[in-house]
Amino acid sequence: MRITSLVLALVAAGALAAFGQEGTGQEIKEGAKKAGEKIKQGAETVGERTKEAAKTVGEKTKETVETVTKKTKQTVERKDEKAKKATSTTQRKCRKT
Repeated sequence: MRITSLVLALVAAGALAAFGQEGTGQEIKEGAKKAGEKIKQGAETVGERTKEAAKTVGEKTKETVETVTKKTKQTVERKDEKAKKATSTTQRKCRKT
C-alpha cells in the first residue's frame, strides 16, 4: 500500500508539474503575441505620422516654390519697367540735343 501511494503521489506530482509547465509556456506565448501586436501597432503609427509629415513638407515646399516664383516674376517685371522708362528718358534726351 505504501508503494502504491508513493507511486500515485509521484504520478500526480509529475502530472501537476507538466500542466504547470504547459500553463507557463502558454502564458509566455500569449505575452509574446501581445508584445508583437504592440510593436506592429507602434510601427503602423510611426508610418502614418511619417506619411503625414512628408505630405506637410511637400505642401509647404510647393507653397514656397510658388511664392518664390511669384516674387521673382514681380522683380523681373519691375526691372523691365525701369529699363523701359530709362530707355524712353534716354531717347527723349537724345532727341532734345
